[in-house]
Amino acid sequence: MQLIDGKSLASKIQSQITQDVIKLKESKNITPGLAVILVGDDAASHSYVKMKAKACKDVGFYSIVHEMPSSISQEEIIATISMMNQNPRIDGILVQLPLPKHIDTTKIIEVIDPKKDVDGFHPYNVGRMMTGLESFVACTPLGVMKLFEEYNINLQGKDVCVVGASNIVGKPMANLLVNANATVTVTHIYTKDLASHTKNADIVIVGTGVQGLIKEDMVKEGAVVIDIGFNRLENGSIVGDVDFANVSKKCSYITPVPGGVGPMTIAMLLSNTFDAAQKRDI
Repeated sequence: MQLIDGKSLASKIQSQITQDVIKLKESKNITPGLAVILVGDDAASHSYVKMKAKACKDVGFYSIVHEMPSSISQEEIIATISMMNQNPRIDGILVQLPLPKHIDTTKIIEVIDPKKDVDGFHPYNVGRMMTGLESFVACTPLGVMKLFEEYNINLQGKDVCVVGASNIVGKPMANLLVNANATVTVTHIYTKDLASHTKNADIVIVGTGVQGLIKEDMVKEGAVVIDIGFNRLENGSIVGDVDFANVSKKCSYITPVPGGVGPMTIAMLLSNTFDAAQKRDI
């Protein structure tokens, strides 16, 4: 069994971005800029945004966080995004999810200029990604694809089971895999017999937020297991959706939690934002 070290790869990517930012400043006088909208006081969201802001500072980006109360109106959020769409210093706009229930998340995402949609959630970018065209790709699935690349895990012809069908992770993950010529099965909360799908897969990718969902008898010998889950226990420790201690005994490759996919998500956000800055209309 080999651990897939996302933390190490993310650090390597961020070091390269740091160097690239210096060159971009020297050649075009451009400093990549990321704006984040944070609504409400969800502790996890604040923690994520803090990590993203630190990562931006570490690589030399300009970044700003617009903190808004949970009572804010949809119109006020849209007005802020519209302002950032017009701001030439901002290359990427990120709306931290989830939003309060009275806010229509789809409408908010659709307001973002697709050229600044570094989260890859705008329907324009989703459509281009599905058809294999150049686009911004959702950061977590993109990070997983980079891990496959780094560890020379060939996807062509492989049977892959994606557990979870969210718009943020599961669906874009499945589409990227199809584009890489894998044979993909997508499972979700309504799947009748989850184990019948996972135990026949060469690669299992899970992102549901259900602690310990994938157990040892649900994966075959030599499988590759990618755990995108993030669950905080009462003692404060972080675990994924996979029973790591037991499943890891059967795997050829497996991602740990933490230190696997998580750091790659932030690295891909930085990468997308840098790419947007390179294409900035001056």
